[in-house]
Order: sequence, then structure tokens, then C-alpha cells
Amino acid sequence: MTGAGESLVNNPGRRRASGPGALGLVLGHPFDTVKVRLQTQTTYQGIIDCMVKTYRHESLLGFFKGMSFPIVSIAVVNSVLFGVYSNALLALTATSHQERRAQPPSYTHVFIAGCTGGFLQAYCLAPFDLIKVRLQNQTEPRAQPGSPPPRYRGPVHCAASIFQAEGPRGLFRGAWALTLRDTPTLGIYFVTYEWLCHQSTPDGQNPSSATVLVAGGFAGITSWVTATPLDVIKSRMQMAGLEQRAYRGLLDCVLPS
Repeated sequence: MTGAGESLVNNPGRRRASGPGALGLVLGHPFDTVKVRLQTQTTYQGIIDCMVKTYRHESLLGFFKGMSFPIVSIAVVNSVLFGVYSNALLALTATSHQERRAQPPSYTHVFIAGCTGGFLQAYCLAPFDLIKVRLQNQTEPRAQPGSPPPRYRGPVHCAASIFQAEGPRGLFRGAWALTLRDTPTLGIYFVTYEWLCHQSTPDGQNPSSATVLVAGGFAGITSWVTATPLDVIKSRMQMAGLEQRAYRGLLDCVLPS
């Protein structure tokens, strides 16, 4: 029987199917830009209002601000996540791949391995995510004669400006909120994904491509429902000191002033 962890650990070819690839990132980035702006700005009345104003003021390109660094970093981030997840699962079960087919890992082991991968991934992701959020919040259109230049001219200039103004720690602003978001969220993601694959796959077979696609989609929805509150906190802390007030820490951001 295909059990928890088999589709990702015993079948390495399935690993990328459950994680966001470059194409998924490109397709999802416009929605992510709208999400970030709604989380950190008060000038929009809702999703449609944000989309309309972004398009009118910045054209279609406004939805893709800050996308270059995530594209560059996605291979590294996914390698860390799935590599740590697989190795943590191996360490927790202490069994070979052949033995794991007969005795699949428990969902507790899957959850712990997913949390471990999420924790380590968060610190690799933190600087790239910070730069992405800062660039997504630039509402100025592309430079035109006579118009004031945007704060950041691009991802490299953004990283250099943050480093110069705030030092190395500035590149990890909001990292604790990101870690608290990704650690349990990815544990929930992997458990949901493996459970759905297990429920939808006949005994002795590997999950089909359709099963992997549907399981990955529902796992993503489930994990993001739990992640959203901390994602709002993370985005606001990353923007602290620019368009809004500076927070003294995570609790200061959470509690009403």
C-alpha cells in the first residue's frame, strides 16, 4: 500500500510535482503582488480595486514587480526544502527505501520532517522574500521624464540599499515571522499531500499524475489557510520603517496599538 511519505521519498521524480516550480511562480506572482499590497497598504478597498488601480497606474508590468529574485532563488529554496525533508524522514524512520515500501513512515514523522524542512527553508528564503515584498510595494510606474524615481531601481539596488541602511540584519527583517509561518505550514502541507495520495491510490501502486496534481492543490489550500495570519504579520514587519510604522518585534506587530 502506498503510505505516507512514499510518493516523495521513495519516488524522487514526484518531488517537484508537489512543490512550486518556476512556471507556477510566474503564473501566481500577479496574485501574490495583490495579496502583499492588500496586507501592507490601506489605499485599496478590496481585491478588484487593487487590481484595477495597479493596472491603470502601472500597466500589466506592475503585477510582476519583484519577481526576478524569486525566479533565481526557487531552485535553491526547493532543493533545501525537499532535501531536508527527505533526509529528516530517513533519520526519523531509520529504514532503507526498500523497507519503507513495506512499512511507510507515520504521519507524525512526515509532519516533523516537513516542519524541519520549512524551518531551514525559511532562513534561505528570508532575504529574497524581503526584497520581493519591498519591490511589490513600489507603486510608481516605470521611470518617465520628470517623474520622481522609485526608491529601488531593481532587486540588486534594493538589496544593496537595505544592507547599507540597516546592515546584514536588515536583510532578515521579518525572518522570525516567516519561520513561524513556514515551519508548521509545510508540516501540514506534506501531511495533507501524503494523506490524499494515500487515500486516492490503489494498493501497491504509485500515485498518478492527476492524483499528485489534485493532492498538491488541496495541500496548498490547506496550508495557506493556516499560514495567512502570520503571512500578514511577516509582510508588515518587512515593510516596517518605510510606508508604515516601525515595529519593535513580532508581538508589537500582532497586538493593537
